[in-house]
Amino acid sequence: MRKRRAVLALVLGLALVLAACGDDEDGGNGGNAAAGDNQQGGAIEGGQEFRSVFIPKSTDNPVFTEANDGAEEAAEELGTEAASYEGPSSAEDLEAQIQIVTNAATQSLDGVMISNAGSEGIEPAVRQAADAEATVVSWDSPIPGGTEAGESLFVAQVDFDETGQVMADMALELMPDGGEFAILSATPDAANQNAWIASMEEVLQGDQYQDLELVETVYGNDDPNDSYNKALALIDQYPDLKLIMAPTTVGIAAAAQAMQDEDLCGDVLVSGLGLPAEMKEFTLNGCAPKFALWSFKDLGYLAYYVTYGIATGQVEAVEGEEFEAGRMGSYTIESDPTRDNALRIVMGPFTEYDESNIEEES
Repeated sequence: MRKRRAVLALVLGLALVLAACGDDEDGGNGGNAAAGDNQQGGAIEGGQEFRSVFIPKSTDNPVFTEANDGAEEAAEELGTEAASYEGPSSAEDLEAQIQIVTNAATQSLDGVMISNAGSEGIEPAVRQAADAEATVVSWDSPIPGGTEAGESLFVAQVDFDETGQVMADMALELMPDGGEFAILSATPDAANQNAWIASMEEVLQGDQYQDLELVETVYGNDDPNDSYNKALALIDQYPDLKLIMAPTTVGIAAAAQAMQDEDLCGDVLVSGLGLPAEMKEFTLNGCAPKFALWSFKDLGYLAYYVTYGIATGQVEAVEGEEFEAGRMGSYTIESDPTRDNALRIVMGPFTEYDESNIEEES
């Protein structure tokens, strides 16, 4: 009996040693499931196969080029294949974006990263991609239906309520005595733009903003010419207009150019969300003395990192999950307060630009 027990103990001991050795091997670049089980909650590690597509609202907007640069940086850092960069040439072409997602569902991709140009119209294609076992992560602009529509996670650039607060505060700073202002947005279907505007309108109900009068919201479709003409139409329709607030990098640059061309800099101010490199001239000449933005390159980097992490099993898309995304540091997945049945992480932060920092940042 003692001999049998000794043999059994030896067998069990060898089994434990072999199991421990197996765990060490899987903790490196072994199979996806094993590596994922070992890495959940920690740093996302590279080296696993990952085929993906990075889809902007439009390819002609420089902020989305910056986001793709960030995604390419992440891919190189992780030692994986860079995502294909595919999107419509215009943010108005919602059908083209839907078709790209639909095609992705047939290509055995591991990840689909998308800035939603429309609203619910994209959801059947997203669900199809998710059913084909692609991890769908939205960035910049979410999928309204969230997880029920097939979205695993939304990478929010900033808290959407904070965006409304920042725009309201900039409007108040630029119009301390109150007056009329208008909003020049992107497209009527842009989920992020609409959420920011709704947040700003709510903030404006506060007593300190009572002298600010929002007269109209117009849409330039994230097209420079359309946005330019909409800005001119606003000053024709509202002769007492003091400010154009544009929560879109295309719109703010076009509106500032229009005010400069009409020699109205200082009379009708421009603010909102803009790229420092595009806004430097308008900030220094007084057309757009103050605006804000975040890093789109960081946004693309973070979107690629977390999509890769989820697709390879290293991150579980559940509330409370913690992970590290390279140079961007640690994040915790949370419930998205702006949508039902949706999850998000918030990148942040905002940077506000004026004549004191525009030259060093552009």
